[in-house]
Amino acid sequence: MNIPDNLKYTKDHEWVKIEGDTATIGITDFAQNELGDIVFVEVDTVGENLDKEETFGTIEAVKTVSDLFMPLGGEVLEFNEDLESAPDIINKDPYGDGWIVKIKIDDESETGDLLSADEYKELVGA
Repeated sequence: MNIPDNLKYTKDHEWVKIEGDTATIGITDFAQNELGDIVFVEVDTVGENLDKEETFGTIEAVKTVSDLFMPLGGEVLEFNEDLESAPDIINKDPYGDGWIVKIKIDDESETGDLLSADEYKELVGA
């Protein structure tokens, strides 16, 4: 299982890459593996300010639909439009081309609540 050390994680299996006041968010390798073949990703919150732990979209696999939760409060700046035609990019490259949204972080102190790679490995038993 791939859990890069340079990212932060949530208990809801999202990863976060922080660059200045912008965060790129996706789901972890563990999450995509648990979901199976991803067939649809919906994010209709671009331009909205959402609080930490609010739902920013959904991800649909062959057998289930899961909500996507904001790891940090902020404005949803961008949705990865490549996922509209090829949602399975998340299965192939969850930490690269399979990113889901980019946000502008409202409160940088919330980043302290995110898990390190080691803490996430412990959470998922890796």
